[in-house]
Amino acid sequence: MSVKTLPDAPEAQQARTGFSPRGIPHSGLVAVLVIVVVATALRTDAFTTDTNIINILRQVSINAVIAAGLTLLMTAGGMDFSMGSVVVVTAAVAAQMLSHGWPTWLTVVAALVLGLLIGLVNGVVATFTTVAPFVITLATATLLDGVCLLVLNGQTISLGTKMFALGNEKIAGIPYLTIVAVLVMVATALVMRFTTFGRDAFAIGGNEHVARLSGINVTARKLTLYATTGALAGLAGLMTLSRLGSSSPGAGGLTTQLAAVAAVVIGGTSLAGGHGTIIGTALGVVLLGVVANALNLVQISANWQPVSVGAVLLIAAIANEMQKARSARH
Repeated sequence: MSVKTLPDAPEAQQARTGFSPRGIPHSGLVAVLVIVVVATALRTDAFTTDTNIINILRQVSINAVIAAGLTLLMTAGGMDFSMGSVVVVTAAVAAQMLSHGWPTWLTVVAALVLGLLIGLVNGVVATFTTVAPFVITLATATLLDGVCLLVLNGQTISLGTKMFALGNEKIAGIPYLTIVAVLVMVATALVMRFTTFGRDAFAIGGNEHVARLSGINVTARKLTLYATTGALAGLAGLMTLSRLGSSSPGAGGLTTQLAAVAAVVIGGTSLAGGHGTIIGTALGVVLLGVVANALNLVQISANWQPVSVGAVLLIAAIANEMQKARSARH
């Protein structure tokens, strides 16, 4: 008796890859991005300059690293609202270590391990209790914001030239930060598409109970997912520190976190789990970065900026959902 493996259903294939067998993937999101780019380029010549493009790339790179981890976690039905706060607290700890003469390599390792441990704690609580991950990680975020203030003791710590290259130098005209972000997103996409771990994440997000019955070690997978998001947030903290050259007590992680969540959601990842794409997340991150940059260049009043950003996000989200609905009908 032979068993024939059936090809993936179109919607299942799109859920893992971000590509629809029919039509252009994420066409609605791409259309919104093109409209924003063209409109801004026609409004101001500064938008298309090399300096401004490099500035946009640096701005979106940090959010891209956070969003990559969040995409993988949300695909498995998880949520982490503490990643932005992990960014600021790891940056604060790294700044203190460097200012006290610790070697750069040891500081980098310590920041990554700290982020991983914070993520693992979130995962333990989310896995072994019935408290919603949203509540757990929001509480962690509040706690970490306070820890950041204690670590910095109300002072701004400047690095001087330490870690300057990572945040400010380029290779072949591409910022190091962008190269790091691309490597992280490509690695995440490969994991989601071609590994058992990635397939397990989709299965857990689709139906955790069925995933357990099918033999997946759901507990181990969830702990690994949360630890990974924490480590990536730690990496984003190092990237932030190197870009700014300092760590300040007034820097909050909520803005960074909400931007990452928005990028992931408008990129097509489901809040309910079971569906997520790195391609969509990348487009969402770029869209948010371009919109923020465009608003600054055209000198729109700060009072109107949140309104404009919210409108663009809403339009992009609706367009993306319409595209997914059309793909499902076909």
